[in-house]
Amino acid sequence: MQPLTAPVSSNAQLVQQLALLWLAGIATRVTILAIPPVLPLIRDELHMTEAQVGFLVGLPVLMFALAAVPGSLLIARLGTSLTLISGIAVTALAGAARGGAGDIWQLAAATALMGFGIAIVQPTLPAIVREWMPRRIGLGTAVYSNGMLTAVMPAPILTIPLVLPLVGGSWRLDLVVWSIPVLATALLIALVRPHPAKEAAAATPATTRWWPDWRKPLTWLLGFTFGSNNAAYYGANAFLPDFLAGQGRADLVGPALGALNAAQFAASLVLLVIANRLLRRALPYLVFGPLTLAAFAGMVLASGYWVVAWAAVMGFASAVTYRAAALAEPTGRRAPDRCRHVHHQL
Repeated sequence: MQPLTAPVSSNAQLVQQLALLWLAGIATRVTILAIPPVLPLIRDELHMTEAQVGFLVGLPVLMFALAAVPGSLLIARLGTSLTLISGIAVTALAGAARGGAGDIWQLAAATALMGFGIAIVQPTLPAIVREWMPRRIGLGTAVYSNGMLTAVMPAPILTIPLVLPLVGGSWRLDLVVWSIPVLATALLIALVRPHPAKEAAAATPATTRWWPDWRKPLTWLLGFTFGSNNAAYYGANAFLPDFLAGQGRADLVGPALGALNAAQFAASLVLLVIANRLLRRALPYLVFGPLTLAAFAGMVLASGYWVVAWAAVMGFASAVTYRAAALAEPTGRRAPDRCRHVHHQL
C-alpha cells in the first residue's frame, strides 16, 4: 500500500483506509486479552493474592477513565494521526514490557502504561473517521468497532493450544508475542496513513473542542453505559480462569474464554446488518443489559460445560449493549464536537 496524498476518491483508497481503521480497532484489545489465559501462571510465579489479581485485571479499564480527557487533549495538541500512532506504539511496547516484570508492582506499572496507550487510541478513532472519511462516518465507525470486537478472539482462543506450546509455556514470551502485531500496526499506519490536504488547518480549531461538555446528559449516559459494559466484560475474563481452576476444570478455561469472546465477534457480524435498527433505541439496553447480568449469574451458579454456554450468552449480550452505545455517539454535522472524543474511554 502507498501513502495517500488526497482525500478518498477511489474504492482502493477507501478499502485501504477501512483496513487501517480495522487494524487500529484490533490494537486496542489484543494486549489486554492476552492476560486472562495466562493469569494462573502469572499468579503462581509472582505469588499474587486474589486482590492483586483483581487489581491487575481492572487496571487497564481504570486507565481508560483516568486518561480519557488527557487523551482528547493530545488529539487537539498533536493531531489525530500522530496521537493514533503514538498511542498504538505505547500500547505495544508497554504490553511487551509486562513480560519482563519481576514482581506485581513492575507488572502493574507496565500494565498502567499499556492502558494509557489504549486510552489515547480510543478517543482518536472517532476523530480519525471524521478526518479520513467525513462522508462515510457510519461505515468507518462500524469498521473500527468491528475490529475491537474481532480482537477479543485470538488471544483467548489461541494462547493455550498454540502460543504457549510455541514459547515453552512462558507467560512472559506469550505477552511479547501478542504485542508484536500491535507494534506492526503502528508502523503500518505511520507508513501508509492518509494525509488529507486540510489536516493542518483542521487542527487549529480543534484546540478549543477537546474538553467534553459535562452539562450534556448524553456525555454522562454514555460514560455510565460504557463503564458498566466494560466492568462486566473484563470482570468475566478475569473471573473465569480462577473460577474454573477452583472447580477442578482447568481444561475448560480455554473453551470458556473462547466462547465469551467469540460470541462478541458473532454479535458484531449480526450488528453490522441490523445496526440502523438499533440507532438511538432503548430496546438493546432493556433486553441485553439484564441478559448480561443473568448470564454472569449463570456462570457463577453453573458447572462444567454450562459455564461455557453461559459465557457465550454473556459475550453476545454485552457486545450488543456496547455496539448500541457506540451507535448513540453524535456524529452528524449538528452534533456537538466537545463530547465526541471522550465517550469511548469511559
